[in-house]
Amino acid sequence: MKWLILALGILFEVLGTISMKYAEGFTKLLPSILVFVFYGISLAVLVFVLEKMEVSIAYAIWASAGTALIAIIGIVFYHESISPAKIISICLIIAGI
Repeated sequence: MKWLILALGILFEVLGTISMKYAEGFTKLLPSILVFVFYGISLAVLVFVLEKMEVSIAYAIWASAGTALIAIIGIVFYHESISPAKIISICLIIAGI
């Protein structure tokens, strides 16, 4: 169950980061609000996970999985540049998890 809750926290962290893209420097109201809502939920979920899991493990997974997912989303949905170094880095993050 702790892993499912952690995955939920990661999902909200990713949604918060995507909302940042659409907030355009906090000039768009709804995406700007969503940044705080999604990150707030993500951090709250992480607090609950830390009751059942060591902080070193939970935070490492939370941060690295979010980073890898955002990189993949950027490449697939936002057509960001892709390079061998980026692919290797994402694979190393995933392997580290």
